[in-house]
Amino acid sequence: MPESLSRKDRRAATAARILEAAQAEFGAHGTRATIRGIAQRAGVDPSLVLQHYGSKDRLFTLAVQPVASVTADDVDDHLRTVLDARLRELPPATRALIRSMFTSEEAAGLMRTYLQERVEALAQASDAEDAELRATVVVSSILGLTIARHFIGLPGLGTDAPSAPDRVADVVEPWLAALLAETGDT
Repeated sequence: MPESLSRKDRRAATAARILEAAQAEFGAHGTRATIRGIAQRAGVDPSLVLQHYGSKDRLFTLAVQPVASVTADDVDDHLRTVLDARLRELPPATRALIRSMFTSEEAAGLMRTYLQERVEALAQASDAEDAELRATVVVSSILGLTIARHFIGLPGLGTDAPSAPDRVADVVEPWLAALLAETGDT
């Protein structure tokens, strides 16, 4: 770290490095990640991890925090962006949250809240009588694709083929759009 940074800036940079390391460790090991492993990845003493974040549980909560919600106005672009992101490399926070949601009630609660926000945003963009159900199926389908591709390694999703995400998106995008439409026609 450059010496010209203030103490406050150096502290913030260290906290950011620890948080980034925690995202990677929780992504790789779920809730089995350790303070020692996080500290080693961040290049700091384990006591600094606790000094900055207080506990492993608090650090976990911050490390897996989902990104902000989408508005109903940008549903089509959002679906394309999310699908593209889920078919390529997952951000460490997303990987950590998905890996941990099966073993941590806290992670499951965060994921449930995050997914429900997505459902509500998508449902608001539709005039369909069953818009919430349709949105729930879309959100669940993307989560299923993410798990099958990144955690199970389902061969049909081509985790080892560079062009696979584009081919999968070509198949899935029209299907997801049709689910959100009032009729099956899109």
